Amino acid sequence: MAGKFIVFEGVEGCGKTSQMQLCCQWLQNLGISVVVTREPGGTELGLHLRRLLLEKVENQPIAEVTELLLYAADRSQHVEQELKPNLAAGKYILCDRYTDSTTAYQGYGRALNMSLINQLNYIATAGLESDLTIWLDVDVEVGLARKQGDKFDRIEQETIDFHRRVQQGYSELAASYPSRIIRVDGSLSQAAVQEIIQEILREKLEL
Repeated sequence: MAGKFIVFEGVEGCGKTSQMQLCCQWLQNLGISVVVTREPGGTELGLHLRRLLLEKVENQPIAEVTELLLYAADRSQHVEQELKPNLAAGKYILCDRYTDSTTAYQGYGRALNMSLINQLNYIATAGLESDLTIWLDVDVEVGLARKQGDKFDRIEQETIDFHRRVQQGYSELAASYPSRIIRVDGSLSQAAVQEIIQEILREKLEL
């Protein structure tokens, strides 16, 4: 059986983690071998990069291009160490964030040069794209409200305008790549969202 690469995307608090866990259980019940991973932090090196990227250190801001390059470094290691070998072994990979996050957060959120981002994404992935990307679409205010009570990381602490630009980025990406990126209303109940995701996977991956 050929491996499949399924990415979950969205703004903060959209429900990616919960939906990935439910999806993993469902696929395993179908007898499919599943790997759950994330970016940043899907490798040992990536865990160190994740801490650097998400922990906020007072008076030591990360320059925007530095941030972009750190995400690319994490992704390059992740692709070579985890994604390619597991896909070659015929496994289904469920990944929390991939290249669309970089486009949305660093391209739209930070307003960095989009051609630079596209080039770095291509270098870091060696051209590896998802078979399917599930975009869990929720209003940024709703997503951030879900995170209340948690300690906000460096990205979550950004301004509401930043998060709205990120949301706009996802919207435009979904419009540009309708065959790869499927929008799911993330404001629905957890069970309803999972039911929609399972139906999408059945149709797109012929399960």
